[in-house]
Amino acid sequence: MRMRKKPNLSLRMEKCSQFLITSPADHRGRWHDLKPDAQELRLELGCGKGRFTAETAEQNPQSLYIAIERVPDAMIVAMERCRDKGLNNVFFIDGDAALLRQYFAPGEVDLLYINFCDPWPSNHHARRRLTHENFLLLYRGILKDGGQIHFKTDNRDLFEYSLFQFPKAGYTLSEVTRDLHKDGVQGVMTDYEEKFHSMGTPINRCVGTKEHLDPEPEFRPIAGPDRTRRDVSYPPAPQEP
Repeated sequence: MRMRKKPNLSLRMEKCSQFLITSPADHRGRWHDLKPDAQELRLELGCGKGRFTAETAEQNPQSLYIAIERVPDAMIVAMERCRDKGLNNVFFIDGDAALLRQYFAPGEVDLLYINFCDPWPSNHHARRRLTHENFLLLYRGILKDGGQIHFKTDNRDLFEYSLFQFPKAGYTLSEVTRDLHKDGVQGVMTDYEEKFHSMGTPINRCVGTKEHLDPEPEFRPIAGPDRTRRDVSYPPAPQEP
């Protein structure tokens, strides 16, 4: 799904520059300097237009919230949402999920969100899925012991695949559901999630908790194109307004 180009993007980005971290590697191990009183650091991969980002950060003012997004036309909407809410606990990175260990120190992240990522449906591209075993091993390098990954998707095949990947990478699964909003809306929705839910599409969700492992499983550095984008369409999802 391609997003339409936003008018005056450069000017709008400039007006929200206080939210943008241009050199994330420079903050490695020092993210809490941005909010010294933060009780935890939450990281979101592929925040899109930031409905989930802004509302979650607003509901958790004690948390430092970092969001990664590679599409500027989406990121600007997310930043403007945070600006309009007057938030001072959320920042954005234009970066690649494969480089997270360059951005964050070991144990620096308490909670990681993966919401509606690209499913890469071809088996040939399985290693590009953000819930592939090797990506989950990557996250172990920045999550604290006991840290969590909260994963949501409308794609049932991706979800079932992911349920096998989490234990292989040393995570304990909990809160597994294949119809999150069956009895009413649960938690903060993303923009995609609201559309899928309104069409009657079940939302899948699970939590993976990092177990302590000694020795740590081997992680193989990830090369190739960015995987935080969501460039494939999800029929019958409507076009971006």
